[in-house]
Amino acid sequence: MNTTIKEQNGELVAVLDGRLDTAAAVQTEKDLQPLTDCAGKNVVLDCNALEYISSSGLRLFLSVLKNAKGKGSHVFITGMNNDIRNVFAMTGFTNLFEFR
Repeated sequence: MNTTIKEQNGELVAVLDGRLDTAAAVQTEKDLQPLTDCAGKNVVLDCNALEYISSSGLRLFLSVLKNAKGKGSHVFITGMNNDIRNVFAMTGFTNLFEFR
């Protein structure tokens, strides 16, 4: 799992590449730490290269969402493949996040 964070058009963009499974979740949580300083900037979780997400990965996404909402920011998800979209639908996460 590889995570890159960049600032683009006034937003914080986290590019997720690989499999976000339980084994990768600990390091990914550390990699996503800069998003906690969003302070009014919207957050984009770019999932174009994300192949898989486990319950640990869903927990990380939820943590990012709660933190951002607490600071008045929005979290957008882009580029989900059909498998990940189905996981979001089955868990009700499609009702929590905004999609682009």
